[in-house]
Amino acid sequence: MADATFHTDHAAHGDRRSFGQQVGAFFTAIGHGLIAMGENSSRYRRLQALNAMSDEQLAARGLKRSEIVRHVFADVYYA
Repeated sequence: MADATFHTDHAAHGDRRSFGQQVGAFFTAIGHGLIAMGENSSRYRRLQALNAMSDEQLAARGLKRSEIVRHVFADVYYA
């Protein structure tokens, strides 16, 4: 499971960050949140588990390494 920790040091900026820096920090936080959501999804964990298997283990499941993404997302994108 992923764990994300964010630290902001307003003292380092003297609490006088420019508007551009504030907007950038906002979108950076959104990006970090989206990455954390993606890494916590069951599909991502399934991809990781299948990628960790050897080619022989995948073959025993009837899969090739090039078919992993298609297999995991079959019900969403390839139906």
